[in-house]
Amino acid sequence: MGTGTSTHSDSSSHGEEESEDQAGGQLHVSLKMENHKLNGELIPHIFGSVPLVGSWDSSKARSMERESTSMWELSFVVPPNHEIVHFKFLLKPKFSSTPCIVEEGTNRMLTRGSLQGDARLALFRLNADDVLECRVFVKADRVSPFDLAASWRAYQENLQPSTVRGIPDVSINSVPETSIENVFSTSLELDLEHYVIPSPANSANSGLVYAANLAETPRSRAFCTDSPGSASRAFKTGGVSNDGTAAIKAMEVFLPDPLKVHSHAGMGESKSVGTISPLQEQESHRSLLVDRGVGSPRLVKSISASTFANDLKLESESKKAIPAAAGAVAAAAVADQMLGLKEDRHLAIVLVGLPARGKTFTAAKLTRYLRWLGHDTKHFNVGKYRRLKLGTNQSADFFRGDNPNGLEARNEVAALAMEDMISWMHEGGQVGIFDATNSTRQRRSMLMQLAEGRCKIIFLETICNDERIIERNIRLKVQQSPDYAEETDFEAGCRDFRHRLANYEKVYEPVEEGSYIKMIDMVSGHGGQIQVNNISGYLPGRIVFFLVNTHLTPRPILLTRHGESRDNVRGRIGGDSVLSDAGELYAKKLANFVEKRLKSERAASIWTSTLQRSILTANHIVGFPKIQWRSLDEINSGVCDGMTYEEIKKNMPDEYESREKDKLWYRYPRGESYLDVIQRLEPVLIELERQRAPVVVVSHQAVLRALYAYFADRPLKEIPHIEMPLHTIIEIQMGVTGVREKRYKLMD
Repeated sequence: MGTGTSTHSDSSSHGEEESEDQAGGQLHVSLKMENHKLNGELIPHIFGSVPLVGSWDSSKARSMERESTSMWELSFVVPPNHEIVHFKFLLKPKFSSTPCIVEEGTNRMLTRGSLQGDARLALFRLNADDVLECRVFVKADRVSPFDLAASWRAYQENLQPSTVRGIPDVSINSVPETSIENVFSTSLELDLEHYVIPSPANSANSGLVYAANLAETPRSRAFCTDSPGSASRAFKTGGVSNDGTAAIKAMEVFLPDPLKVHSHAGMGESKSVGTISPLQEQESHRSLLVDRGVGSPRLVKSISASTFANDLKLESESKKAIPAAAGAVAAAAVADQMLGLKEDRHLAIVLVGLPARGKTFTAAKLTRYLRWLGHDTKHFNVGKYRRLKLGTNQSADFFRGDNPNGLEARNEVAALAMEDMISWMHEGGQVGIFDATNSTRQRRSMLMQLAEGRCKIIFLETICNDERIIERNIRLKVQQSPDYAEETDFEAGCRDFRHRLANYEKVYEPVEEGSYIKMIDMVSGHGGQIQVNNISGYLPGRIVFFLVNTHLTPRPILLTRHGESRDNVRGRIGGDSVLSDAGELYAKKLANFVEKRLKSERAASIWTSTLQRSILTANHIVGFPKIQWRSLDEINSGVCDGMTYEEIKKNMPDEYESREKDKLWYRYPRGESYLDVIQRLEPVLIELERQRAPVVVVSHQAVLRALYAYFADRPLKEIPHIEMPLHTIIEIQMGVTGVREKRYKLMD
């Protein structure tokens, strides 16, 4: 058994004690008792020599409160004229009238905050043979009346009963308690455009830029030495420019016969439902690509135990491949590093599909999602490589399958892009998105050979059979693509692109080899199919889950912080305070704004956190379902909850300094970091992607910073510094061209 302990206050001279008494200092005493066997039938009490603890009357003894399953606690303040306190512990039956059980031994004595005598266990004789032993903890601190008054004010302000306890987590068409006349007494009298303010320079406006232009810029020297015009003329005449010869020869791109590549492949059961796919035989064909699921726990045969041990070490290269993340993402990444093969540490998502099927849009969206999760991801668009290498004036004939010069030129830029991507991976990159048609087995075999032993390939094929969507994509392509920037006749550009599409259709071969994901008619958001083959590992699984829930249906997502709270006014973080007068005013203005902005969107919904300042901000919005998300709660500030930053700086300087150095990774003691917030927000983000109707999110600063960073494709390190002002609405417009942003400032 353990021994009883006592915590003493700092000793001081007699003169100092007298001065403190004269100043009105009082003792704040905390008594704790611990026993794992003590059940709820016997309740610990304290009685003693002062009226505060019953004056030795057991019927007036003070009850201790349960602090945990094994710990009971009682705190009280001893006036200056009773600084010598005699007391004992006793156990009272909860339901029966049987006598109390007083601890054995002499009285305990507390003199000026110090426990007199040896610390001892509290012993209770339950019967002749059974003695209950409890550990005792005593702590006493001298506090001034001013500190006591401040503590009481804080208790009164912060520990009031919640004003939203009666509001259900999910409510439909709820009406606030106040009357409709009061709800809209402060309405928005002007048109909503009056409240529009400029968005930041790095805002979420990817929809205004052609997605391929945002992809990576070629790193190869071949692109620095050739002018687009000379390269274009050389390939059109069947030659190769002199400046690019060395780079092309050094590449030594070998295009294997796809029939020979799979001529010896066996048939094996795949991981897709009801599908059989060809699998290479690893041992007999070492020169061929051996396809494996990412992170699959297969151990490679090694020559010796030492070689095997080296394969499992997290070397400097593999450490770079760990994502900047917490929780499940970090745990899965470490597991894949330890159990996966070396080439599995780098993942290449290779797009496959005919033109105008949304490949570049999908690549850009997937890149944004993986970056937000913490994976170092880059988007490599072969079309961008082609335009920089060959120029933008290729006609549809350049893309014919029976044009050997065009085929050679396109394969060359594809190989250069693949080499750039793999080189970047081995410098520390984790996931590369390879964006091109890759519509033949011959092209895909070339990519698989370039990647063999260097990275893991998963093909992502997009298939669309909706002629209406295809025609819309064709027209958007001609409007935005640099290939048609110099084409003055829009309809002529559309005809040329349709001819290009027809050339690809003649040679198109669906993916049946390796690991792949097929998205069939998924873009509309009205069903479709998704097929997976030979997919394993955490990250590929997250990719599949993300793709299942994405679509192109245009809809707005409105992000806003709660109205100003009383803690905002006091500069305190965390807490669960109610709205200030300004916050109440914003809540009414927000309700009026939502009514005007979404008046024709009756399928919209309102999402809030479970904290009352968020719920109260949305309380005046009527006519829409409201859902409370615990995941939307503010970042947990742990032991710093309710403090100001000045108080943290004064009382916890090390914590303050650590937070200032790295706000992304910093975790509040017993609280959260921004990376923790991102992990718990992933289900929210997936549901935002899945929703086909508008959503209004009323949440908190840290949470909205993380959500906004996804839509704006902002780096993780910038998230803690993103401006998220009060009383401002950020409208994110999701659509076929990407993401657009608009901001409304309803009040200062």
